[in-house]
Amino acid sequence: MKHSLLPYISIISFVFFLSAPIHSAENKIPKINLRPYCKIVTLSEAEEIADVVIREKKFNQGFFGHSTISHDYEKNIIEGDNVVIDHATGLMWHQSGSFKNISWKSAKRWVTKLNENGYAGFTDWRLPTLEEAVSLLEPSTKSGNQFIDPAFDKTQSSVWTCDSNISSSSLSLDRAWSVDFNYSLVSRKDIMIERKKVRPVRVYSDE
Repeated sequence: MKHSLLPYISIISFVFFLSAPIHSAENKIPKINLRPYCKIVTLSEAEEIADVVIREKKFNQGFFGHSTISHDYEKNIIEGDNVVIDHATGLMWHQSGSFKNISWKSAKRWVTKLNENGYAGFTDWRLPTLEEAVSLLEPSTKSGNQFIDPAFDKTQSSVWTCDSNISSSSLSLDRAWSVDFNYSLVSRKDIMIERKKVRPVRVYSDE
């Protein structure tokens, strides 16, 4: 008496399905975790940031260099607002930012206003940390002759970070770190005198 092979084929297919690899979040490329909180950053700490190549040190001020992170940028429009998502670092960037150079304190107020308006539907935008801002520095110039990916607006050629620095002469928090995409320069600037632009960032979640 012949038996149908259909039940056995069904069982084998089911077992094969269970043993097949399932593409889940665990199989995604691991994100590079950059410090998300602001702090006082010394010159030596700035020079020791991971995933950064220093080409030349700028005496007692900072350095010229670039990031070695292999980015995975995605330009997007959310609720009519332009953003750039970096899947390598898990960050969402404002595609442009402020169009005028402003003081460090004014930069903080600028971001507060951005959150009040709910840019792209979010209210947790902030100034980037030094690690986050430095991660945007490319090894060579891109379109617009800046050391930053073409996904970003080139108007924000030099931006503030949220990280401060103590002056050795006055022992006061009178300087903050900035990143210049024209010269691939990371340097600390006087917050009372210097004026920079703003490129806000937030932690991105695709869940």
